[in-house]
Amino acid sequence: MDLRRPRALAAVAVLLAAALTGCTGDGGRDGGGEPGAAGLRDPYFPQLGNGGYDVRHYALTLAYEPRTGRLTGTADITARATQALSAFNLDLTGLTVHGATVDGEPAAVHREGAEVTLRPKGDVRHGATFRTVVRYSGTPATITDEEGAREGWLRTADGAVALGEPTGSTAWFPGNHHPSDKATYRVTVTVPEGLEAVSNGEPVNRRTGGGRTTFTWRSAEPMASYLATLAIGRYETRTARTDSGIPVHTAARGNPALLARIPELLEWEAEMFGPYPFSSAGAIVDPGLDAGYALETQNRPFFGTGTFDASTLVHEIAHQWYGNSVSPASWRDMWLNESFATYAEWLYAEDFGDKPVQESFDEAFAEEENWAFPPADPPTAADISGPPVYGRGAMVLHRVRLAVGDKAFFRVLRGWPAAHRHGNASTDDFVRYVEETAGRDLTEVWDTWLYGRGRPAGPGG
Repeated sequence: MDLRRPRALAAVAVLLAAALTGCTGDGGRDGGGEPGAAGLRDPYFPQLGNGGYDVRHYALTLAYEPRTGRLTGTADITARATQALSAFNLDLTGLTVHGATVDGEPAAVHREGAEVTLRPKGDVRHGATFRTVVRYSGTPATITDEEGAREGWLRTADGAVALGEPTGSTAWFPGNHHPSDKATYRVTVTVPEGLEAVSNGEPVNRRTGGGRTTFTWRSAEPMASYLATLAIGRYETRTARTDSGIPVHTAARGNPALLARIPELLEWEAEMFGPYPFSSAGAIVDPGLDAGYALETQNRPFFGTGTFDASTLVHEIAHQWYGNSVSPASWRDMWLNESFATYAEWLYAEDFGDKPVQESFDEAFAEEENWAFPPADPPTAADISGPPVYGRGAMVLHRVRLAVGDKAFFRVLRGWPAAHRHGNASTDDFVRYVEETAGRDLTEVWDTWLYGRGRPAGPGG
């Protein structure tokens, strides 16, 4: 994500906490199953996500009417039980659930706040793969923070854009909405004829009839739910290819010339970060939508009002390796996403603008806002996208580079996303990986730059 200002996410955390519910259950029945936890105890969003199962695939079938703002959906969710389940939860904000089945049998539905509790007819066995189908509809919510940044379902004059970081994906489909539970996706959406509907991954099908057009998109590589997107409107869509053959699907209003640079920038980043981890790339550009930020939605980053420039494009493309392929284990690890993406901007400024990385480091060091808190330990949910996560996070990487040398550092840049490709990783995982790759103890770097509470005396540390 590129914010240009910190996002005040505390209001979202309060909203989720207020939605606290429990699957009270009876301690298991038939097979001795227990209710799955209503939340994964994330340090910043403790009620986000759900325990007891791991989602493998989402098949979302949606219909949207821009005139009324009504969304009608069916979520077909394939998951594996990580315990014997008598009941389990899904995260869903605002929309009405009309019914649900588990493995074809009707399930009891209980709704409280942002939690939907499903009680299947019989227990789901530990280790079993099971299928949940939820029918729902309503007007999806837009969540606006104190700084004016918006997420969830953002209506436009002719459609809508869905943006999910950190909790907005709960506004348009039910699921296990924590970054630690990644899954593949198939999104089928029907809209009035004349509109485009663009999502993640690759286009599978498009058919028109009766004044409506149905689009299907497939994401074959695992994706965290906050990276899922859907853009509906009168976009100009195009497909290009990189020199290595990666399809680049774009949707834009006005088709800015900068879109033509995506293949070039993608190849440049692949030289530094390793093979591109997904089957396609691209962008969604809507200059009329002022969300307050750009977002690294998987395969297809979103750019709204005033955010589509070369440096931000480099930032969001870098996230495809750092944050999308290697996703955070919890929201405390957000700095791992943003530090690498910000450092990519510094590398771009050096290679394309003759501005040495050290100069970018010195500028970041001089900015007071970068020292508000340690990047690996934001004080509240409102701070997980604050300036230290970006600027000081990138400074941590540069201090690692100075400590271990360029050869080892660039091995880290390529090796880290390869080691955790399509998975999740924590700050502790990163610290161990860097020290093992470099073959040395970097306690001084971590203590001073990653966890230190104050600014060092000078850039030299």
